Amino acid sequence: MNANVAIQVLPSVLEDEEIVRIVDAVIDYIRSTGVEYYVGPCETAMEGDYEELMEIVKQCQYIAVEAGAPSVMSYVKITYKPDGEKLTIERKTAKHHMNDAPRLANIA
Repeated sequence: MNANVAIQVLPSVLEDEEIVRIVDAVIDYIRSTGVEYYVGPCETAMEGDYEELMEIVKQCQYIAVEAGAPSVMSYVKITYKPDGEKLTIERKTAKHHMNDAPRLANIA
């Protein structure tokens, strides 16, 4: 693993339910790739090989359009360290989510 990428996909549709449906299709695609990922409220973070992650970012645009977006805008953040390991999603976030399960159970 030499890269972390965060992507926020913004389909150009107006209804909230349609936005959620299209973004869910993109997240389903990311899940299908087998890379480590973390879905946040505004973006999805992934970690893995730089080249593989860049291909996933590219495909996310196509997936959103195939799901019904007439166009899509995405914001991407990249951390790349070609000669070594990156900090993992788990190491960066775990301490901030230790109490999420009880809180999230009350939301559903």
